Amino acid sequence: MMVNVVEVSPRDGLQNESEILPTSSKIELIRRCVDAGARRVEAVSFVRPDRVPQMADAEAVMAGVPRRSDVSYIGLVLNRRGLDRALATGVDEVNCVVVATETFSRRNQGVSVDAMVRASADIIGAAHTAGLRASVTVAAAFGCPFEGDVAPAAIGDLVRRLAAGGPDEIALADTIGVGVPVQVRDLVAAAITAAPGVPLRAHFHDTRNTGIANALAAVEAGVTALDASVGGIGGCPFAPAATGNVATEDLLYALDRSGHPTGLDPRGVTETAAWIGAQLGKTSLPGALGRAGWFPGPPPQS
Repeated sequence: MMVNVVEVSPRDGLQNESEILPTSSKIELIRRCVDAGARRVEAVSFVRPDRVPQMADAEAVMAGVPRRSDVSYIGLVLNRRGLDRALATGVDEVNCVVVATETFSRRNQGVSVDAMVRASADIIGAAHTAGLRASVTVAAAFGCPFEGDVAPAAIGDLVRRLAAGGPDEIALADTIGVGVPVQVRDLVAAAITAAPGVPLRAHFHDTRNTGIANALAAVEAGVTALDASVGGIGGCPFAPAATGNVATEDLLYALDRSGHPTGLDPRGVTETAAWIGAQLGKTSLPGALGRAGWFPGPPPQS
């Protein structure tokens, strides 16, 4: 089965890095990801610059990205003001985030879960009216840094409410990297039951080295798209001790060797990971494939 890998390094990858890259470097990162085969790219977020200064130049980044008919650029929005900004830049998709727990929702977004459920429906409806795809991500679905475990039944109920807003896709996010495969299977099953027919995406962080195992479990459970970030950079700036996303190159290796093609070029992805590491002044990144190499022999051609 083909698995769609959504490249999130330009947004979720860079937002938690202390080094704020110039706009030109962000555009170059996106160009390299596209050249390596990425066809869905989470390019920017339209949020308050004082809260996430790494994303303050979202409009300038979108003005410079390579436009191709086979590439879809995603902008993260949290409210109608963010959506208006996104629409003005010509994004292809918007993604909004609803946090699974009250404490994290109020700390991360300053509103209740109920308020964000209503806001997501409003964003989705307006995006569809404008001719854009719209998805919603359930953040902290696998565990909350403030409230602990999140019950599958609670995620199922939240997904059911979100599905009523008509999203094109629903994502389950392990924002702080606490999930394990058996939990992935339970949550995906709950989401499928709650929103039959709605495509599912999953977003994993490798905080406890379970990201790849969780990603494979998600695919086996019915998820058709996975988020990943070249080099494994990034994380949530509002989640204590959160570390990087699953590395695109490591995920590519695991999927390819498991019989799930992605359309990504292993060499291009690995070279992009090394490049962004240099831009961020890092001598090493969480991604392992750049150090260990492909097995057996050279990586396959995309």
